[in-house]
Amino acid sequence: MVRLDCNVKTCVHNADNCCCRGNILVEGQDARKKEATCCASFYEKTDNSYRNKYETPDTALAVDCDAVNCRFNDNRICKAAHINISGGSASSVRETQCSTFEAR
Repeated sequence: MVRLDCNVKTCVHNADNCCCRGNILVEGQDARKKEATCCASFYEKTDNSYRNKYETPDTALAVDCDAVNCRFNDNRICKAAHINISGGSASSVRETQCSTFEAR
């Protein structure tokens, strides 16, 4: 499990800068820099969004990663001790990124 912080306040899964999903997927198969990655698990929070009020944030998550050019990627699993997903007020997956990405 990876320690994950998320500042994407507009994601339905975000609570207190943590994620309420049990796992996430970082995309960016051809990424050579962090701006070419994204959180594929992002789902925009809207007035009509369903949110389970019983879910609680968890800082330790399983992180699947398609960014094979990242030094933390080990067989499509993130092995970084700590990652940060950023995107602040994103309204789409492409407006998010893995700020921890480091090219091999």
